[in-house]
Amino acid sequence: MSSSPAPQSVDQSDADNSQQIPQPPQGKDWLKWLGPSFIWMLSAAGSGELLFTPRIAALYGYALLWALVAAVVLKWFINREVGRFTVCTGITILEGFKRLPGPKNWAIWLILMPQFVVAISTVAGMAGAAATALILGAGGTVQLWTVIIILVTAAIVFLGQYDGVEKVSSYIGIGRTLAVVAAAIFVFPNLGNLSSGLVPQIPSDVQYQEVLPWLGFMLAGAAGLMWYSYWVGARGYGAATARRETPVDFDQVNDDQHQRLQSWLKLMTFSNTLAVVGALLAALAFLILGAELLQPEGLVPQENQVAETLGRLLGDLWGPFGFWFMVAIVFVTFCSTAMSVQDGFGRMFADGTQILVQGFGGSGRWTNETFLRKFYIITLLAGLPIAVYLLLGEPVVLLQTAGAIEAAHIPFVTGLTLYLNHRMLPQGLKPSAFTFWATVLAGLFFAAFAMIYLLQLVGVMGGGGG
Repeated sequence: MSSSPAPQSVDQSDADNSQQIPQPPQGKDWLKWLGPSFIWMLSAAGSGELLFTPRIAALYGYALLWALVAAVVLKWFINREVGRFTVCTGITILEGFKRLPGPKNWAIWLILMPQFVVAISTVAGMAGAAATALILGAGGTVQLWTVIIILVTAAIVFLGQYDGVEKVSSYIGIGRTLAVVAAAIFVFPNLGNLSSGLVPQIPSDVQYQEVLPWLGFMLAGAAGLMWYSYWVGARGYGAATARRETPVDFDQVNDDQHQRLQSWLKLMTFSNTLAVVGALLAALAFLILGAELLQPEGLVPQENQVAETLGRLLGDLWGPFGFWFMVAIVFVTFCSTAMSVQDGFGRMFADGTQILVQGFGGSGRWTNETFLRKFYIITLLAGLPIAVYLLLGEPVVLLQTAGAIEAAHIPFVTGLTLYLNHRMLPQGLKPSAFTFWATVLAGLFFAAFAMIYLLQLVGVMGGGGG
């Protein structure tokens, strides 16, 4: 999906070369341009869907189904606004944040500092969870396999082989979704029990250190939302095809090019919608399987038993074949998610570092994107995750930490992106009033859960025990 040739750019006579907008694909050619949204969907599959949704179901049944649906639908609005910015301006979301008024690069620091912790914790947690699948079939220790997985996945991304792996992972992701949806249909619950979860409610014994990471990682966290800007740009959507250093000057964009940008936005919206529908189906299936198979037995996927417990989701239905099939899904999903995390964070931190170094007047290799990406893959996304995992050794706790930060960071990304789109885009490309306020609601939704989590953490609210 990500290797198709870009559409032909417009004739030179249409506008200055720096303002050209390529002709968008038409009809069935749209299917060749779904890669960025599919990568976006896969990047959170290992935590939001595969790990935390069965955990939530095992702990609370269907009581938080409404929160799952709300989180996925509201992230559709946020992700669309991030994509809108890059499709229309041709620059990344961090390049946009650089242009916000106020102290120099303040928004870049606000984004990168918390995500430093998220990057390390997520890679370490994903690899540790994948290792729990390997020890079931190959023996050895979780620590050894975790180190090997981190090194191998980082090497694949470092050597530029991620695109091929992403294609294979995409097919496996489709197979995983079909398998768990089929299994969920097989054990489909009483419709009344399921629909009761659509009524907003909070269980009396709820632990927000469980709920907030789940909502944060569901579909995509704050980082995943920003990565969409890079993947859309790398794929060549809209104005991003020209690999611009500066945003499009809309005073130089004629009516034909303006119309092309609107068509690119429709394609991005279609792609984004397919990703959200696929993620919602998978998440609902995992919620049903967790509530019907794990909760009655008191089983909660945790630490070094992640793969063994998740294997029961299909093993209880289809015997040994189902168990090992699910274990294989666990391994592949967590590994592919680790790679998408390494790829996404590598791009984001390279971009952010370029902006910060150039802001201080620096030059040389510390402003070279290729060098920076490889530097961060080796250090931030391989070396430090290995050290942190060997020190802590608890993949679920690591992912909970990352997920909580991601959820708390989403309102900031949402607000900054909305402001950028309002400030930089012409009237015909700005979000509608409905879209604007729905995106505001999305930011407030995650802000509310983050605030309640903080109050519970410091003991102001009850139920904060681990």
